[in-house]
Amino acid sequence: MELYYASLLCLFVSAVVLALHLLFYKSKPSSPSLPPGKTGWPFLGESLEFLSTGWKGHPEKFIFDRVARYSSLVFRTHLLGAPAAVLCGPSGNKFLFSNENKLVQAWWPSSVDKIFPNDNTSNQTSSKEEAIKMRRMLPTFFKPEALHRYVGIMDQVARRHFADGWENRQNVVVFPLSKNYTFWLACRLFLSIEDPAQVERFAEPFNLLASGLISIPIDLPGTPFNKGIKASAYIRKELVGIIKQRKTDLSDGKASPTQDILSHMLTTSNEDGKFMHEADIANKILGLLIGGHDTASSACTFVVKYLAELPEVYEGVYREQMEIAKTKKEGELLNWEDLQKMKYSWNVACEVLRLAPPLQGAFREALADFTFNGFSIPKGWKLYWSANSTHKNSDFFPEPEKFDPSRFEGSGPAPYTFVPFGGGPRMCPGKEYARLEILVFMHHLVKRFKWEKMIPDEKIVVDPMPIPAKGLPIRLIPHISQN
Repeated sequence: MELYYASLLCLFVSAVVLALHLLFYKSKPSSPSLPPGKTGWPFLGESLEFLSTGWKGHPEKFIFDRVARYSSLVFRTHLLGAPAAVLCGPSGNKFLFSNENKLVQAWWPSSVDKIFPNDNTSNQTSSKEEAIKMRRMLPTFFKPEALHRYVGIMDQVARRHFADGWENRQNVVVFPLSKNYTFWLACRLFLSIEDPAQVERFAEPFNLLASGLISIPIDLPGTPFNKGIKASAYIRKELVGIIKQRKTDLSDGKASPTQDILSHMLTTSNEDGKFMHEADIANKILGLLIGGHDTASSACTFVVKYLAELPEVYEGVYREQMEIAKTKKEGELLNWEDLQKMKYSWNVACEVLRLAPPLQGAFREALADFTFNGFSIPKGWKLYWSANSTHKNSDFFPEPEKFDPSRFEGSGPAPYTFVPFGGGPRMCPGKEYARLEILVFMHHLVKRFKWEKMIPDEKIVVDPMPIPAKGLPIRLIPHISQN
């Protein structure tokens, strides 16, 4: 009998425990799961597919295929050696841009530190910290009064550039020429280098460096990464020589402390009264030169491409630019007010930036565990935003493959949908600088020529910026009367 009651007691206790367990289990909120996705191959992850869609000319395919497959605007993957989540659409852009240094921070692959090594052993900092310091310094050079001064210099450089590289030629290849123009401008405004031969000497190493920055970090002879490391070392050595000469010129009164960014770096101390080492300055100038010309050269190239394909758009730009040209006296340079009148031309440039954004996207790193769109993002994960997730999405830009400058009239696209320069605290500080150099390029181009593409269906390669595979060769048709 006692055994019977003991059994009933055990059953009762078990039932109570089970009921409590079920009650607790049902009432306990389920923790968010990781975003859908896969990590791909060991070490490589999905990096090869991520890069190869760009090499094939359709970088958005990597994003849109996975958004469709997982029915989610956030998915997980593994890119450039790290677990990553890709956040798509304006909600993803807004989240990442507005949480800078709160939930996320900028991140670059470790390969960047190999291409931009810090040679100053007394001050070992990462490329990320160096970039933060540089961003604090840049507003001085991109504030309105400085930009006003740059317009005339840009006009002078553009005149020489078109006289040397375009005029009296039947055929030209656009991409190398546009890189020459934007790099010449960067050298002139950042370093006061005006000699075209000296500019040309830097050009090829800079191309190799740019290709190596966003590549699979395999340091073997012949790989883009290896070539990028070697090119970086060569350029930094050349820059140190320029820096030493500038120090001498400053002490002899042959250079001004305010003439350019280099002089500013040499004559400005930090909060502790210390001046930057030559190697530190070389690294910062190197980063500035890369950012100051590579993206704009891609934009200028695609302006030429689309104006060749769309005669009615060309005519609209031509009319606007000629109205401005007619107000100028012989030899009179463009000024700030002239560029403010180029409204249609800038709408055209914006549509070019939408369809062929030089910056395909960028990485962040999670500073803490957080939840986005119902999914858990662990601390330390890398996060990627993609310009094409909105630029080529019909929800935000109807008929996304159609070239339509009117999208930028009035209030323009919805917030966080047009992001060629990023957004939030990390929006490109050179955005306005890029606007000026693109518009000056457009002015001199259409004022002088019409043109035809020599390869009608030339392939576009994205590596890491969009580039016509053959450099966009064109046949020039000079205007009978130039102004």
